[in-house]
Amino acid sequence: MLNEFRWHMGHADVWRIFTQAAALAAVVEGLADPWRDTGVTHVVGVESRGFLLGAAVAVNLGVGFQAVRKSDGMLPGPKLSAVSTADYRGHEHLLRMQNVIGPGDVGLLVDDWAERGAQARAVRELVELTGARFAGVSVLVDQLSDDVRAALGRVTSLVRAADLGDPDAR
Repeated sequence: MLNEFRWHMGHADVWRIFTQAAALAAVVEGLADPWRDTGVTHVVGVESRGFLLGAAVAVNLGVGFQAVRKSDGMLPGPKLSAVSTADYRGHEHLLRMQNVIGPGDVGLLVDDWAERGAQARAVRELVELTGARFAGVSVLVDQLSDDVRAALGRVTSLVRAADLGDPDAR
């Protein structure tokens, strides 16, 4: 899987991983495996890569998928909102989720990369606003500091960002 990873002009290109069926299957399995038998009832994914990975992990786990939209994306029905703290680019995001999960549900955030945990913390807030329990985070690449990782609860990843090498050396 990591042989499909590339840096492009200092940015991580994880999309290449998804173009290879075997690599994509390995990523989905790796994201799902640590969470089997934990009581997760819904995988939560933030657009856009979180939609792709989250839905695939939800199917793999046999649970529902809960979409979280940014800003203006269409999202009918009752919804909850939270604003993230600044991400790695300095942007805050308004995140919105339909209010369809609730007490008794357990939400797992699945995404491609966690750098500062800004969106993950906002998703945790959204899940907990519904009365559901936030299980934790499963990401392809973990670049979180130890204090942020601890604030999110259980965090699993396929790789740590430091293992991918220096983007400026590419």
